[in-house]
This record gives sequence, structure tokens and C-alpha cells, in this order.
Amino acid sequence: MSQPDPPNPVSPVPARSSAPTLVRKLGPLDGAAIVVSNVIGGGIFLVPAFVAQLVPSPWPMLGTWLAGGLLAFAGAMAYAELAALRPYAGGEYVYLRDAYGPLAGFLTGWTSFVAGFSGAIAVGAVGMAGILGRFIPAAADTTPLVSIPLVFVSLTVSPQAVVALTAIAALSAIHIAGLGPGRIVQNLLAGFKVAALMAVVAFGFSLGRGTMANYSVGGDVAVTSWLFALIPVMYSYSGWNAAAYVAEEMRDPGRNVPRALAIGTAAVVVIYVLLNMLYLYAIPVAEMGGLEARVGDAAMERLFGTGVAGAWAAASVVMIAASVSAMVLVGPRVYFAMARDGLFFKAAARVHPRFRTPVVAIVAQGVWSGLLVLSGTFDQLIQYTGFAVLLFAGIAVLAVFVLRWKHPAAVRPFSAWGYPVAPLFFVVASLLIVVNAIRESPGPSGAGLLIIGAGMPVYLVMRARRSVRAAEGAPEPRA
Repeated sequence: MSQPDPPNPVSPVPARSSAPTLVRKLGPLDGAAIVVSNVIGGGIFLVPAFVAQLVPSPWPMLGTWLAGGLLAFAGAMAYAELAALRPYAGGEYVYLRDAYGPLAGFLTGWTSFVAGFSGAIAVGAVGMAGILGRFIPAAADTTPLVSIPLVFVSLTVSPQAVVALTAIAALSAIHIAGLGPGRIVQNLLAGFKVAALMAVVAFGFSLGRGTMANYSVGGDVAVTSWLFALIPVMYSYSGWNAAAYVAEEMRDPGRNVPRALAIGTAAVVVIYVLLNMLYLYAIPVAEMGGLEARVGDAAMERLFGTGVAGAWAAASVVMIAASVSAMVLVGPRVYFAMARDGLFFKAAARVHPRFRTPVVAIVAQGVWSGLLVLSGTFDQLIQYTGFAVLLFAGIAVLAVFVLRWKHPAAVRPFSAWGYPVAPLFFVVASLLIVVNAIRESPGPSGAGLLIIGAGMPVYLVMRARRSVRAAEGAPEPRA
């Protein structure tokens, strides 16, 4: 039986009338820039080699990237409906909370904090330091300067770690300083990334030393291999939902969040397909599958010679910085929403009175990311919890059906395109990919499930603390 629509679908901790709140300053292009920056990271330069191993034929390989893009777009349009219905900070934390209950929402937020955003930020920051080592060797120096042994890990300070920590601190400071400076920096970085990649495509096909003959040479492809190749492809598209996390700061979110998700995701699909076409133009698919280095680096060397390596490395630093910046921006909105519901540290719900940003949540994410850099555990966390990104996204898209059933009369400024077929296809595909990932890599996936499950006792503690505050007279939030 469907339930009546609540007058206020989200009831965060009531703020005093004088308490600062987030402000709606972002437009659709700002949101699209966040999506593009969040998605296009190191994956597109590494993953094509794995895809070529599984799909050693040019056109089926390109079809894999297009199919992954269509899946991502279907997911983005489902998130667009959810974000228009629930235009609040937090993304899938809010959708899972309202569709399935507070524990489900907390577990996705917990995973985002422990590994999803913080781990990815650490990976990107260390990657930037490594590439900078081409120009400043000390930036990539991993020689320990100080080592602090702890119970399970050691915190090791090296020149490379210092560079990575500096990058995290600088980008965190920019996004603490307000949506104005943060938006300008993010849009500039995203604009540079798109312009650089499109220039590479244009010059690669017009001036590069490649051949169209590579498109006609390939082997047989099994259907199962093609489906299995969708796993790394979908991981490369992760981040297509980024604009939903900042829905509370979007102007007219019912219109602009769907526009941001559509524009950003479509742009990424086009860029990914064009880049893979360029890779094939430069490198035969059989050789691509045997590459151990970054496919992007190898393709640039084939097309333009070794002299372009320095320019490509410099551009890569800026492109990775754009990805890290986007994650520094959107991740804290999840912890902010959790804290507002009483399910994270209370201070994380504070909004800076001048900058109007969730300053404590940004600092908390930066500190945890820094600890992951110093401990060197970020690679393992990403490996263990990588499947969870698609798992929670699939569950969130399923929330479209759940919330339509729970609140059929609710006003929906935007309806998911292709409903019910497109979102259902995304849910089924996500489930199959996650099950296959667990089956193929039971060890890492099991470790990831343990990390997610470790959030359950933390949730119980947070809920108990919230109940204590309510008993002491503070209004109890819905969560």
C-alpha cells in the first residue's frame, strides 16, 4: 500500500534562524563541469588496455565504451529524477535513506568517507606528485623522512607525500573559501581538461602518425568477454552522478540538476569514445591489450614522438587536479547531510558564516585523505571497495521505483527518461556486474564487504548519540 506524501520529505536537524546555510549559486554548466572533472581521471588512460585484452576487436571494443556510456547516461537520468525530487546535499545518501531507511543511507555515506571519495583523492594526489617528478625529481621521491609506527600501519612522510598533502590542502582551502572561488577554479580546470583532450583528438587524427588500417584488424570476441569488459568500463565512467551531490547549491535544481547530469555525462561519453578511436588509430588492438604502461602515454608517443612526453605530462597534472578538485567539492556534501541527520559528527553539519560552505566536513575529508596518503593504504581501499561504487549506484537508481511507489502523488519536476526500461536496465546491469566482480575476485570483494559492514556498529553508536541528544531536549532529526 502506498503511503501519503509527507509535507516535508526531508527533515534535517532544525537550524536556528540565525545559523548559516548552504546557498544556491551553481548553474547547469557548473554542475556539468563537476561531472566531467569527476569522471575523467586516470581510468581512461589505463583501462583501455584491459578492455582490449577482453575485446580484441576494434569495433566491439568501441561498442563496449559506447554501451557503458549509455548505461551511465541511463543512471544519470534516474539520478536527475531523484535530485529534482529531493534537491538536497548528499546525493545517494539522501535517496537510500528515504527509500530504504537510515542504515542503507549511512552505509553509502560511510563508504564514501572511508574510501570512495577520500581514497580516490589520495590516489589522485599521489599520482599528481608522481607525474610532477618528471620535472622536479624530488616531487616523486618516496624516500622516508619520518616514519611513525601505529598498531596496524605506519605513517610515512616522504617528499612525494608532502607534495600530495600540499595538493589536498590547497584544493580543500579553495573549496572552503566559498562556491565563488571554488566554482571558478573547478570550471577552469574542467575547461582545460576538455580543451586539452579534444585538441589531442583533433591533432592526433590530422597530424599524428597513425593508420585507419588498425580498425580492420582484430580477433574473435565472446559475448561473455564483452560483458565482462563492461566492469572496468563502468568503473571508468564512475562519477557521472556528481552533480546530484550539490543539488542543494544548484539554482532551480528541478531544471538545472537534470541539465547538468545530461550535459556532463553526454560530454564524457563523446570524449571517451573519441579517445578510444584515437588509441586504435595509433595502436593496433592486439598491441594495446599487451601494454603495461598507460595507453594514453603510449598513444601520444606513437602519434607525435617522444618529444611530446613533457607537454602530455604537464597536461596530465592539470587533468588529475581537476578530478581531485571535483571530489574535494562534492564529497563533503555527503558527510554534511549525514551530520545534519545526526548520523555523523555534529560539527560536520556546520556551515561557515562567511563562506557558506561545510567547512568542517571539508577539513575532515582532507585529514582522512592525508592519513591515507601517509599510510599508503589508499590503493587497497579502492581495490576492495571499487565494486561498491556501482552497487550503491544501482540501489540508488532502484530508489526511483521505490519512491514512486511510496509517494506516487509527489511533484516530480523531472521524470527519468526511458522510465521504466532505462533505469531497470541500469539496475539489472549493475547487479550482474557486481555479482560477477564478487565471483571473479572474492578476496578483495570480501574485504570490501567487511569495510562496508564495519559501518554498522558506527551507525549504532551515532544513532545512540542522537537519541541521547534528543532525550536532553535537542530536536531529534529524521534519519
